[in-house]
Amino acid sequence: MAGSTRTWFTGPLETVATWWRIERADGVTLGFTSHDRDLAFDGLTYRTAPGMVPSAIRRTATFEADSAEITGALSHDAISETDLAAGRFDGARIAMGLVDWETLETTTLHSGAIGTVGRESTGFSAELLSLKDQLSRDVVPRTAPTCRAAFCGEGCTLSGTRFEHDATLMDITEAGDAIRIACAVPANALLFGRVRWIDGPSAGLTRHVIGVDGDWIALDQPVFATISDGGRLLVREGCDHTLQTCADRFGNAVNFQGEPFLPGNDLLTRYPPA
Repeated sequence: MAGSTRTWFTGPLETVATWWRIERADGVTLGFTSHDRDLAFDGLTYRTAPGMVPSAIRRTATFEADSAEITGALSHDAISETDLAAGRFDGARIAMGLVDWETLETTTLHSGAIGTVGRESTGFSAELLSLKDQLSRDVVPRTAPTCRAAFCGEGCTLSGTRFEHDATLMDITEAGDAIRIACAVPANALLFGRVRWIDGPSAGLTRHVIGVDGDWIALDQPVFATISDGGRLLVREGCDHTLQTCADRFGNAVNFQGEPFLPGNDLLTRYPPA
């Protein structure tokens, strides 16, 4: 987003509106503005959304996290209750700021990610987390018998592409919280993995696998879809983060990010071996 050296709100009359840019995890980018017509700048059309308003934006020069919130109406066709319930906006990147609707000069007031999303009556509210929120994370890793690295992430070093597979949706429960698929790998290989819809109205949605019962795969959140909505999926295998799985299944024990043999807090309460 282009920056600006302009000093805003110095004159008696300003041609200024607010803008919001939302980049969802499924690749969709949305732009909104409080102006009474659409504005196009920085490669994106910002659609008029006068019902969306920002609350007070608090910015500090310290390490304390900045705070902001955005509220709006669910009547806008780009933000529906169905999409909010499906989690399409969870963790989305967001930026907001000011734009001169005559010159299209802009400035950014807040950037970060969407945190908690709440729904009230016909509206919604979203907490905006600034980049300073990452400073609250522990920078010193805590000891644990299981691996701290994300599977195929930093520290693990395995390639995620190697464990991704095309699949076809064969069945889904009425509640949408479990599915059966046709895939080159067995269902139990997907435990703690993830499933991503490729086509249909649910395209782009990602769900994590929290359980496997036979050939049924339990999902962490329901998916409001049917087989006729689109049957192509992209699945990725999962890992239980234990040393035995890392060594026997993936041959990656050299990169194990845990301390499986370090005595834990329960050392004094354990029964001695027979």
